[in-house]
Amino acid sequence: MSSKFKRKKEDFVCENCGENISGDGYTNHCSKCLYSKHVDIFPGDRAESCGGLMEPITAGENGGEWFIVHKCKKCGREQKNRISKEDDFDEIIKISAGRYFDV
Repeated sequence: MSSKFKRKKEDFVCENCGENISGDGYTNHCSKCLYSKHVDIFPGDRAESCGGLMEPITAGENGGEWFIVHKCKKCGREQKNRISKEDDFDEIIKISAGRYFDV
């Protein structure tokens, strides 16, 4: 993580699916649909003015760590984020399969 990381524990309602999410200070996306919101420049700073929904476009693994790649539907920025044990693994499989198949 960046030295500029700011842990901020926040609960939120997913703007994509309406799920109530309990944050743990590291939570940055919905555990049900995996969508995020473009609010940070550095994790936790809430300094990004874009505010667009970030769609999960793929998932993968690097060195034993799984991640989701989100793409902002408003500005197009892509951001890699770690998965959480609370994340819907079926959704992770679905988006990771999209890398290889037209799902």
